[in-house]
Parts: sequence; structure tokens; C-alpha cells
Amino acid sequence: MELAKIHNNQSVLEVAVGTGLMFSDIVQRNSKGENIGIDISQGMLSKAKRRLSKQQNENYSLSIGSAFNLKVKDASIDMLVNNYMFDLIPFNQMDSVIDEFNRVLKQNGKLLLINMTKSERFGASLYENLYSLSPRLMGGCRGVQLTDLLTQHGFRIEVREYIQQMLFPSEVILAYK
Repeated sequence: MELAKIHNNQSVLEVAVGTGLMFSDIVQRNSKGENIGIDISQGMLSKAKRRLSKQQNENYSLSIGSAFNLKVKDASIDMLVNNYMFDLIPFNQMDSVIDEFNRVLKQNGKLLLINMTKSERFGASLYENLYSLSPRLMGGCRGVQLTDLLTQHGFRIEVREYIQQMLFPSEVILAYK
């Protein structure tokens, strides 16, 4: 979240809000802005609503939604946040999601992505090998690298960080429209 540098009075959309852990932080940092969280899972939204009910801020909305068809006006979002979703999306559908992110972001809007990525250090390739043997065993998650795809869709990559926790490789990308 430090990388995102959220300022008050922004419009922030988190796609695939999950349990609301990051969204809760977004709402606190953007207490005078508009905060929208969507998830395809009612179960995850229920957990997020429970987490956010403990906060004093009410400047947010949580609803069912899909990354493929965001119910948001064109060029209306200052920052879009997405965590650990692309590692579940089929490669042939990623373009559609990135196009949708591009559609809703304002010019120079920020895109913060955190996703499982391909191994760049010793040990993380074990996860990739296990996935190749049994995708189902690994929950369908596999490493993806998004910087080239984002660039092809007109995004400017500001930062790309590789993080490896135990054997789990992740990348954090901050890009601008």
C-alpha cells in the first residue's frame, strides 16, 4: 500500500476485494474519497463487509462484480487495485480484463497489481513444478508475468518488485494509464 500513495479525495476501485484486508486500509487512507470494492464471490464480500463494519468510515461500497464487466463509468477511477486474481484467469482472457481496467481508469490513473508470478529465485520453481503436475492441487493458481501485457495495452510501468515468501513468488506492479 505504501507504493500506491493513496491520497484523500480519490476514487479507488479494488477488483477482487476478497476478505477486505487491503480494502479496509484503502478506506482508512482515502477517508474523504470514493472507495468501491467488488468481488465475484458473495462469501468473500460477506467477510469484507464484516471486516469493514468495525470501521468508523462509511465512504465505501461493496458489491458483486466481475473484472470482465466493471459497473463503473469510463475514465472515472483514480486508482485501481487488484490482488491475486490474474493467476486464476485463463491467459486468453487477460486482454479483456486489462482493457476493462484501462476503460475505467482516468488518464494518468494508477494501476496497482499484486499477483503470483514466475520463479526468479531459488526454490520458487518448486511451486511451478507442482502446478504443472496438478493444477487442481495448487488451487488453479499459476505464476504470470504481466509487465509486457500491460505495456502492450498502453500502461507505463513505474515499479515492478519481485517478492518471494518461502517458495511463493509474487510481483507488485505500479503502472499508469
